Amino acid sequence: MKSFLHVSDIGDLKKALAEAAAVKADPYGWAHLGVHRTIILVFFNSSLRTRLSSQKAALNLGLDPIVLNIGKESWQLETRLGVVMDGDKSEHLREAIPVIGSYCDLIGVRAFAGLEDYAYDYAETVLQQFIDYSGRPVISLESATVHPCQAFADLITIEEYKTKPRPKVVLSWAPHPRALPQAVPNSFAEWMNAADVDFVITHPEGYELDPRFVGGARVEYDQMKAFEGADFIYAKNWSAVGAYGQILSKDPSWTVGRRQMAVTDDAFFMHCLPVRRNMIVTDEVIDSPKSLVIPEAANRVVSAQVVMKRMLESL
Repeated sequence: MKSFLHVSDIGDLKKALAEAAAVKADPYGWAHLGVHRTIILVFFNSSLRTRLSSQKAALNLGLDPIVLNIGKESWQLETRLGVVMDGDKSEHLREAIPVIGSYCDLIGVRAFAGLEDYAYDYAETVLQQFIDYSGRPVISLESATVHPCQAFADLITIEEYKTKPRPKVVLSWAPHPRALPQAVPNSFAEWMNAADVDFVITHPEGYELDPRFVGGARVEYDQMKAFEGADFIYAKNWSAVGAYGQILSKDPSWTVGRRQMAVTDDAFFMHCLPVRRNMIVTDEVIDSPKSLVIPEAANRVVSAQVVMKRMLESL
């Protein structure tokens, strides 16, 4: 595996889930793979779960992780090609990336969408330069359009908690005070479309995701109708794609609460965290026994470790 952005990069999902179960049962069983090898985790944006889970996964595999927070522990980096660097950026990615690559064996990159230029973001301009110029396997730790480690962890969690062979999984938009990227819902949709689930996306009109990620999912604009008989509810905010990066609604009726959960089939609640309580989801739902947000977060170590393991095995 040379890069990890999409569900297609993981290959057969049944094999990947079986491997995840094996890694979870024996976290240190492959510690020999990373001995005398290094992963550099490059963060352009803040993180809690991604940083800690990636470091823990690396340590479980015997890797030496180095964390680099861009702009805090390095120069500010210019990301666009062809610009005159007469501003506040002291170094260009074109030089920084091969230097980083020379110091490690694997690279993880976290670089959010700017939500101003659709073409720039959806070309994965920052992450793609790491793939092109580092000479190392590269993992998206949430990039402009995808968050595959999160989606893989979500699928692992659904596999662990499902009570029927083909559960109904609903991805629901929910309100938020800020404009957020589409990376998490994009990846969740992509992975659910590839999994053996009955997948539905629900959101207000104007919040349609990019068709390449929606795929064959059923889109339902009536949230209550979408929730009927659901086994898993995944709540997440995202900003508009058509009116790129804009907030079109903060409708509180879309907040996932008792009313919505009552029409499900006693569904589990999921969210990637961090979550705005009583905007995305009410306290009573996220604090209920059916909330999976903590097991889901714990599985972030497992998903990252499977990816790193496969990359190390391919070196």
